Amino acid sequence: MNFSQVTRRKSSRSANNGECIEVGRWRKSTHSGNNGSCVELAPLAEGVAVRDSKNPDAPKLAFARRDFRSFVVRVKANALDL
Repeated sequence: MNFSQVTRRKSSRSANNGECIEVGRWRKSTHSGNNGSCVELAPLAEGVAVRDSKNPDAPKLAFARRDFRSFVVRVKANALDL
């Protein structure tokens, strides 16, 4: 999957002089704690991208929507040995 497809938007902190800051639409998981152990998600055309918020430049994971949905359902059902 192509991570360059992460939706981007102009930051509200960008100046109006042509020097824009674009940010991806990564969002922190609602289940991430405030202890620095955070997972961020971003929509892709073909699925969902996942990254570690402590190291956003590190390799990212990509999942097809169907596979990610299945993973989330299994986590919520305690069906995985995590």
